[in-house]
Amino acid sequence: MLRHCPALFISAPASNHGKTTVTAALAHFHARQGRRVRVFKSGPDFLDTMILQRAAQSAAGAYQLDLWMAGAQACRALVHAAAAEADLILIEGVMGLFDGDPCSADLAQLLDVPVLAVIDAAGAAQTAGAVGLGLAHYREGLKFAGVLANSVASARHAEMIEQGMSAGLAYLGGMPRDAGFKLPARHLGLLPASEIADLDARLGAAADAIGRTGLAALPKAVGFGPDTGPPPAAGHSSALQGVRIGIAADAAFSFIYQANLDLLRAMGAQLLFFSPLADAALPQVDSVYLPGGYPELHLQALQDNNAMQQALRRHHEQGRPIYAECGGMLYLLESLSDAGGQRARMAGLLPGEAAMQPRLQGLGYQSAAFPGGVLRAHTFHHSVMRTGMQPIAHGERLHNTSAGEAVYRAGSLVASYLHAYFPSNPAAAAALFAPVVRPNAHV
Repeated sequence: MLRHCPALFISAPASNHGKTTVTAALAHFHARQGRRVRVFKSGPDFLDTMILQRAAQSAAGAYQLDLWMAGAQACRALVHAAAAEADLILIEGVMGLFDGDPCSADLAQLLDVPVLAVIDAAGAAQTAGAVGLGLAHYREGLKFAGVLANSVASARHAEMIEQGMSAGLAYLGGMPRDAGFKLPARHLGLLPASEIADLDARLGAAADAIGRTGLAALPKAVGFGPDTGPPPAAGHSSALQGVRIGIAADAAFSFIYQANLDLLRAMGAQLLFFSPLADAALPQVDSVYLPGGYPELHLQALQDNNAMQQALRRHHEQGRPIYAECGGMLYLLESLSDAGGQRARMAGLLPGEAAMQPRLQGLGYQSAAFPGGVLRAHTFHHSVMRTGMQPIAHGERLHNTSAGEAVYRAGSLVASYLHAYFPSNPAAAAALFAPVVRPNAHV
């Protein structure tokens, strides 16, 4: 059944034009009106979705819509489901509108959602209109909602920007150059929502600014058709029945796809969350999931929590599964050093050490043969790892330009820099957490 819901796809000519700020401002503005807002992020980003979920005040979570990792069927299914209960759907693009293969424009066209171009007008005026015109007409058949200028310095600046807009190109106004709603960032992107003490005030200020533009009104409704394919867990609904999975979730470990959690639950798993920073023991679990995050920012706390390190070692010695991604893998090494050279002892389940670097060390889509099958994944890290372990596999990059990330196995432990998207292969995901003996008691 076709479901109709107002929707907008927020993109830009490039990164750093303010897509996340504008998307969050729109979500917060409409949520304050009592509307149910569902937010999505194109691409594999973890950090933007945290901001967007907070802005939308939605308990439904914020999902990634990734054409390569998830596929067209899953993207259509997610927005179709959202349209059943939302008053507004907002999708934030990744990088520039036409960057990458697949790109944001591909997703916008697949879903038939009009594109709003956010253009940072700092250092420009009438030329912003030329950029908007190019984005609007670069690809035939792409629906275009209009242009929103960002970083507008003054009323006169706003006039000059509007003068450059061509007839037929909707100009929806501008966001002022205001540090009051700028979102702070670090080496992997925006700060996590939980680390921005005044985030609600920033969101409120940005929402006020959006309310003074042409975006205060709801966009036109889009018809979202149902996807006829089976759900990701079809045929795997009992693959993890009764399995209790402990998932690290705190300021050091927070990079996890909501779709991964949904799939684990759909396969019968019970999810229990714990904090390697604060908890002295694991919950009663059969398997452990250590996602990525920022362990390098919490070296002392992780080192000082000997009880948790010992609990993980006992879990591993008992042959119980552990799956660790990126920052989760670094935590299991013998030591980790931050960008300033401070070194701390980690859990020591894996031989080796890692150190943060000033430049990006890994980026991009990869598929890799994990013990249970091939999973699609993404990598993005600033650290270098040194270990004597021999990989059981390497990821294959989307365009196969160089060797991909290593996948390591140490008994019941599997680790990699890769952030895997579980719905890309539910059977392979289940194999990461399924105990050798099916659970009937927990110790």
